[in-house]
Amino acid sequence: MKKVAFYTLGCKLNYSESSSIGRMFEDKGYSKVEFNETPDIFIINTCSVTENADKKCRKIVREAQKINPDGYVAIIGCYAQLKPKEISEIPGVDAVLGAAEKFRLVELIDTFEKEPGNHPAQILASHIDDAVDYHTSYSLNDRTRTFLKVQDGCDYPCAYCTIPLARGKSRSDTIANVVTAAMDVAARGVKEIVLTGVNIGDFGIQSGEKKETFLQLIQALDEVEGISRFRISSIEPNLLTDEIIEFVAQSKRFVPHFHIPLQSGSNKTLSLMRRRYKRELYAERVEKIKTLMPDCCIGVDVIVGHPGETEELFLESYQFLNELDISYLHVFTYSERENTTAIAIKPVVPKSQRADRSKMLHILSEKKKRYFYEQQIGKQGTVLFEDEVQNGQMLGFTENYIRVAVKYDPLLINETKTIRYDHLNGEGLMEVTELNEEILAH
Repeated sequence: MKKVAFYTLGCKLNYSESSSIGRMFEDKGYSKVEFNETPDIFIINTCSVTENADKKCRKIVREAQKINPDGYVAIIGCYAQLKPKEISEIPGVDAVLGAAEKFRLVELIDTFEKEPGNHPAQILASHIDDAVDYHTSYSLNDRTRTFLKVQDGCDYPCAYCTIPLARGKSRSDTIANVVTAAMDVAARGVKEIVLTGVNIGDFGIQSGEKKETFLQLIQALDEVEGISRFRISSIEPNLLTDEIIEFVAQSKRFVPHFHIPLQSGSNKTLSLMRRRYKRELYAERVEKIKTLMPDCCIGVDVIVGHPGETEELFLESYQFLNELDISYLHVFTYSERENTTAIAIKPVVPKSQRADRSKMLHILSEKKKRYFYEQQIGKQGTVLFEDEVQNGQMLGFTENYIRVAVKYDPLLINETKTIRYDHLNGEGLMEVTELNEEILAH
């Protein structure tokens, strides 16, 4: 029995796909092991969002060669689709598979035998227009929660982004298939499902036609027994409708947590980025959420240093974010990507300024997060505890994404508990008391 190991870089979507491809290998009789357990086959699922994709990929390949010099190394993922020739020249790589081929990995390469000596890697990467099939994917046994893919690809050509080139056009699963997958996950004892995709608000496109909607999807999932809660990973502000917000506010299983990409709080910068909304719409969405769900957690993606972002425009964006009732930021420093329109925009922001702006927003994010946490002290929440321990304490998240620390108890893993928020500890984690007044951590 050959052993196969996966190393996954990037987003929740990649994790869901790695897990599903791993199950395909297990169905064929392979043994799935950890990366350091001397596997016969290494599968590296890559990301292309940052400029470090090449460095990360090379480093992992080197580590694989140290663990097993005779191990077969295959590269999949966004970076593999964008630059297959470049990856094929990395010493130690045996195969590179593109977006249309990765789910056929186990059948396309049925021997996985490493050729002796130096040899060119096998490239199996079609043009991205050939990536038209949809593959249901979800993670299992990797975390307490499951990442369930409901949509793939993107039809939004943002100036800075290569994802449409790496994943193809927007396409979706059917509601019936997603519900079936959710029921399978529930049968395995998983309590939380995170819905993921490239542009999940665009859910419903099948064979090039819009046949269903994201609202219809979440309405159907809300009826799935056995799942305690569903979480929406990220949704574009122009696709986050009032109807979706209103449904989540009164739903049985969808939690009060939204992650909504903004990218910039300056309308001029948003226009340069070719985003499909203005900041006024974003502010309306935040206000609507907070009106219906005052304790809702709202996360925000922001890019700093995009070409054309002057100091004045950055400060305009900063001030907009500072005044928004949001809970945390995911800050991305702009990096040049081939085949994007952003690289032709002037002026280019020096990397030192990009770093300074990133630092300012990281500090703002910590302030926002702390303020949001402090507003919850004295209130009640429900924690799903994870199999993660730090300094003798185990961690978990509440429905509105507050990270909680309690004294380690193995009986709490994958269990939900109603708690009262007590205070923040030195690491910025919320410590809590159970409602029966048993002190878990104080």
